[in-house]
Amino acid sequence: QVQVVESGGGLVRTGESLRLSCTASGTSFKFNIMSWYRQAPGKQRELVAEITSGGSTAYADSVKGRFTISTDNDQNMSYLQMDNLKPEDTAVYYCKADFTYEGRHWGQGTQVTVSS
Repeated sequence: QVQVVESGGGLVRTGESLRLSCTASGTSFKFNIMSWYRQAPGKQRELVAEITSGGSTAYADSVKGRFTISTDNDQNMSYLQMDNLKPEDTAVYYCKADFTYEGRHWGQGTQVTVSS
């Protein structure tokens, strides 16, 4: 059974940085896509960034130039480097891992709070 676990959230001030990590365990197969989503209070969950096993990336316009997604393919891990954080980045951040045979799996989320 695939399990997805996020870590690295916390409380920071405007302009500071955080690095989130995501590990997908319980499978020997490589992921197809790993994604980061976020959900702020009262808002819908939105895609922040995603990366394919081939290294192609995509970002939400609101984070382009500030966030960087990367992976460690051998370990089925992904990272979200978040720089120049803003209060509007405050949300619960979720990792999603998509596999060919094991399907789609979500983590439980990690809280990121940016104070002004």
